[in-house]
Amino acid sequence: MPIVRSAGLLMFRRRGAAVEVLLAHPGGPFWAARDAASWTLPKGAVDEGEDPLAAAQREFNEETGFTAQPPYHLLGELKQKSGKRITAWAFEGDGDPRDLRSNLFEMEWPPRSGRMQSFPEVDRVGWFTIAQARHKLLPGQAPFLDALETVLNPP
Repeated sequence: MPIVRSAGLLMFRRRGAAVEVLLAHPGGPFWAARDAASWTLPKGAVDEGEDPLAAAQREFNEETGFTAQPPYHLLGELKQKSGKRITAWAFEGDGDPRDLRSNLFEMEWPPRSGRMQSFPEVDRVGWFTIAQARHKLLPGQAPFLDALETVLNPP
């Protein structure tokens, strides 16, 4: 079984002494009522032979409608419980959550109904301080916040 690879971008901005990160809430009925430990970095699959940073930029744009700008800071790679590997970069930027434009996916809903429905891949984005993001972010992605703090405050 091949290793599933994913790549994503973590946009951050500075608000005085505070740093905020933009997190994405997954769309669709499974995630609709979930909040804590449910948000994610905008990310997606790396196609065979594709540069991971290029995949991260593409996925960020598809899922948010925002365009990422360099410089990019490598946050590292994490292995998820599922075996998926996620590589992430951070970049400084800003975006209004009201301007979210996400691509759609289709799934059978309700289950076994035979009816296909479309849902946004990301149903909302929000800005969170690092402390808030630790509560919102999927636990397996929290080390990316530590990496961002190291990038912004080198030892």
